[in-house]
Amino acid sequence: MYKRRVKVNMKPEFETTILDIARVARVTAGGKRLSFRATVAVGKPESFQVGIGIEKGKDVAQAIQKATRVAQKNLITVPVVGATIPHEVVAKYSAAKVLLKPAKKGKGIIAGGIVRAILKLSGIPNVTAKVLGRTNNPINNARATILALKSLKPLKKNNKEKEKE
Repeated sequence: MYKRRVKVNMKPEFETTILDIARVARVTAGGKRLSFRATVAVGKPESFQVGIGIEKGKDVAQAIQKATRVAQKNLITVPVVGATIPHEVVAKYSAAKVLLKPAKKGKGIIAGGIVRAILKLSGIPNVTAKVLGRTNNPINNARATILALKSLKPLKKNNKEKEKE
């Protein structure tokens, strides 16, 4: 007899942080249509994965749920060397500019605002960051941070290290 397989949605546990919630309006001939925009960061610190999602919904809960789903689809893996990032990187998105620098062990995450939240979710224990841009727009700063993390390249191993492995 044929047994039917039941597909179970077992999503790995993610940590979620709401970065921004805004009430937005679309003006139509009949008046204003109100909705909510949520910006959510999702991370899996043990595997150094992080992603952001921006979505709109009729109410706040729906917007957060949609943004979380989008963030889980847009996960990136951050290369980590020792307990920090492999090299210094600067990324720019619109008017937002973010600088990420490696830090010594035990230093912790030294960053502010949105950048700190994203770095915390990514699981990098030691990193220094600075928002260099002229904007404090949370969406653009979040996107600049993700761009910076995407542009990190893992260090290439030399022949001696390859032989040891």
